[in-house]
Amino acid sequence: MSTRLAKGGRLIDRTAPCEFTFNGKRLKGFGGDTLAAALLANDQMLVGRSFKYHRPRGIVASGAEEPNALVNMGQGGRFEPNQRTTTTELFDGLTCTSQNHWPSLEFDVGVVNNYASRFLPAGFYYKTFIHPRFAWKHIFEPVVRQSAGLGQVPKDRDADRYEQAYAFCDILVVGGGIAGLQAALTAAKAGKRVWLVEQTAHWGGRAPVDGIEIEGQPAEVWVKNAVQALESMENVTLRSRCMAAGSYDHGYVLCDEKVADHTPGDGRPRHRLWRLRAGQIIAATGAIERPLSFAGNDIPGVMLAAAVRDYLINWAVAPGDRTVIVTNNDDAYRTAIALKEAGLEVPVVLDARASVTGVLPAKARAMGIRVEAGKAIAKVKGGKRVTGVAICAQVGQGSVLEEIACDAVAMSGGWSPVVHLWSHCGGKLRWDEAQAQFAPDKARPPLNHDGAALVVTAGAASGALSAADVLLDATDAAGGGMAPVATAPQEAAMEPVWIMPQGAPVDLRMKMWLDYQNDVKVSDVQLAAREGYTSVEHTKRYTTLGMATDQGKLSNINGLAVLADSLSAPVPQVGTTTFRPPYTPVTIGALAGEARGEIFQPLRTTPIHAWHLSQNAYMEPVGLWQRPYCYPRAGETHEQAVHREVKNTRTNVGLLDASTLGKIIVKGPDAGKFLDMLYTNVMSNLPVGKCRYGLMCNEQGFLSDDGVVARIDEDTWLCHTTSGGSDRIHAWMEDWLQCEWWDWQVYTANVTEQYAQIAVVGPNARKVLEKLGGMDVSKETLPFMQWADGTLGGFNARVYRISFSGELSYEIAVPASEGRAFWDALLAAGGEFGMMPYGTEGLHVLRAEKGFIMIGDETDGTVIPQDLNLGWAISKKKADYLGKRGQERPYLANPDRWKLVGLETLDGSVIPDGSYAPAPGFNANGQRNTQGRVTSTYFSPTLGKGIAMGLVKGGLTRLGETIEMTKLDGSTMQVKIVDPVFYDKEGEKQNV
Repeated sequence: MSTRLAKGGRLIDRTAPCEFTFNGKRLKGFGGDTLAAALLANDQMLVGRSFKYHRPRGIVASGAEEPNALVNMGQGGRFEPNQRTTTTELFDGLTCTSQNHWPSLEFDVGVVNNYASRFLPAGFYYKTFIHPRFAWKHIFEPVVRQSAGLGQVPKDRDADRYEQAYAFCDILVVGGGIAGLQAALTAAKAGKRVWLVEQTAHWGGRAPVDGIEIEGQPAEVWVKNAVQALESMENVTLRSRCMAAGSYDHGYVLCDEKVADHTPGDGRPRHRLWRLRAGQIIAATGAIERPLSFAGNDIPGVMLAAAVRDYLINWAVAPGDRTVIVTNNDDAYRTAIALKEAGLEVPVVLDARASVTGVLPAKARAMGIRVEAGKAIAKVKGGKRVTGVAICAQVGQGSVLEEIACDAVAMSGGWSPVVHLWSHCGGKLRWDEAQAQFAPDKARPPLNHDGAALVVTAGAASGALSAADVLLDATDAAGGGMAPVATAPQEAAMEPVWIMPQGAPVDLRMKMWLDYQNDVKVSDVQLAAREGYTSVEHTKRYTTLGMATDQGKLSNINGLAVLADSLSAPVPQVGTTTFRPPYTPVTIGALAGEARGEIFQPLRTTPIHAWHLSQNAYMEPVGLWQRPYCYPRAGETHEQAVHREVKNTRTNVGLLDASTLGKIIVKGPDAGKFLDMLYTNVMSNLPVGKCRYGLMCNEQGFLSDDGVVARIDEDTWLCHTTSGGSDRIHAWMEDWLQCEWWDWQVYTANVTEQYAQIAVVGPNARKVLEKLGGMDVSKETLPFMQWADGTLGGFNARVYRISFSGELSYEIAVPASEGRAFWDALLAAGGEFGMMPYGTEGLHVLRAEKGFIMIGDETDGTVIPQDLNLGWAISKKKADYLGKRGQERPYLANPDRWKLVGLETLDGSVIPDGSYAPAPGFNANGQRNTQGRVTSTYFSPTLGKGIAMGLVKGGLTRLGETIEMTKLDGSTMQVKIVDPVFYDKEGEKQNV
């Protein structure tokens, strides 16, 4: 049985007892325990069930590679499924339950699948669930959905909060073992800004457990001194409990720091997601021990040899009283020696190698441990825990030579470097025949923008497995220098063992497990090869090898080797599957951060927002902005308020808060060239001080945004976008600059919130500004489509002579901090001229009367500028712009497309929103054919009738025709096709 030893445990605090529950049982542990260590200390060998066959599962590892020991943890708002016990720190009051069983862990009816496993091999679902067709929906799918998944879905709102933070460094070192510490020390002493992150709560990695000596002192002492030295350096940041989830282009790394997982409810954020930019990444991520494939290697009590050593030394937990060791390398002898020194029995070490020499085997023999060379495990005996092993010759077919009683098996099949961060950005691997492992090919690293290595590896992550080589490699990775001297027993060569015994018959191969969680066996991979799945990626998906929550950390190399053997091909020819982030799961809460509840999408308000509310404005969302729809007075409906605001703007002067208008600075030697590619017309020849209307299209040619561009100086333009489009367009600009035109010298900045922008609109607009005084806003000095900087009423302002209403109009930008004061000054100056604010609905009516389009109304992602009669805004001289080639496709160049027209009812009524124009006949789906639709429809108080804009087949070639449009009750109304410009077609009013 597994138990807590009376002495030892370098990481536990015996003065800090903790109580926790597992499946309702009250158990005890100590501070410093992991949940896995505490479960083993309480002899809880059975911790879960496998996914497919519901076989009993126990703890097999001690770190992030653990595939079996996943639990539902917490309650209520802190409930979270699939928590790995090997990486969960124990705390007092922890509550957890096992997963994937019914009605109980000990008695699970799902185990019937195990007895039917012969009929449920790899890929059985592809062959089973296709006939009869009706059965999928009514039989198969309900059963599959009920069986899918491991843990339970949380039902309550998350009680914790999560933070996100940004940081920059010259060198990011990932991994706090001796390689990471040495790399960080070397880089820090060279004056680099260094970040060192370690996914566990402790520094030093395996070295303190393995009895390594560095500079003549125990590794634990060297580690403590190294950490103290790093903590004293101002250019070094240390973060434990911080997992580097993935590496991306340009030194971008995502790190998940578990701030308060072990202290829930203490007021701190549970996780902190770091977005790091590093000049270079040093992956000192270590290596993972591989299991061996023998029959029954999944029975609870069969564990990795290094994990047994970890539990013994770090947490004073013995997984068994009698532990059989099975190995193909010398490292496992450290476990045998540690167990013997702790007073535990090691009946035998089964070494698959024909000859066993070396310092560690000799020491084991000297301690009285029996060592059997050339031997293997034929099968493990037991059900819910190990009871014994049957021994056979490795070169044979599994004939049992001897049976030995034991309650634990410690296996070691060699080590695999953790190459995930190296591979995320394209680093290539090489096959190391001597160590039987894929290691980083340092001649083909992932590259940065300048061609230099973005990621380098250090220590065991490079394939260096001896302590001396680890420290040398880490020193070189960080720039070179003198490496500390490490001493450890010399190890003999390992021997690759992929199946035990090598000639095992099919009945044994059907019980050799590769992927413990997904129940993938050696026989499954061999079956996939026979059925033609020769690509490792195809085999992965056919068998689900490496697709469990551990993402193949234990299973992949063994599975690849079995596949290679089945194909009679060398392992490197078969290759590896793709390494994708995150390295271990990151909770969605951490990815979301503070973006939840009211600030999931934070509402944005203008500097004048408080005034709008004080005037009883009816607010509406525009993108994420809150904007006044209208300003209803006492006794007024919203419709009446809109009509009043429109009439007043046309006859006197209106005031519009246009601060939400997107404002993006584009600057640099190549800014003009860049804007010529973004806009359909030419912006590079726009004179300084002038404005030009422009259209932006996506790559397919569809209209994406529009706005006025102002040229500020020789290499600076200010691009106005729609209110809801500023963030999207700015991100789109950066996407092209960073990914496609990265060598263009262009800088962009979204300054939308830095300025308040106010439109003064109407026949009396110039009078209001002249009363404020300070700058000449006459037609001669500031004509239409020009801008000027100056002072208005004592405010520094930039005044644009642009109009979205068809009236004399000025849009005036002032610093956001002065927006409210400037608004108040305008109201005071405009009182005698009939000034009145108007809202977004009045804005829409004014622009519709003039036939101006609105992105999102006249466009829907399928409309091109030519559909809106905007061919005049498309340059015929430019060789290219975004969307040009898309617009030349036959479908988009078809003259029969729906095009923009004006629409009026014969009786002056308003066409309902969403109306379509039916056409004769029906389509293949039995739906009525259509020939057009309404895009914008309003009652025009200026004209005293309903007006609308729409897209109609044939467009303006059908002026004067009458067509039918649908009504809400299903009936139709007669509508006349007219010019879309209903008011002041010559534009005289905006040029006064």
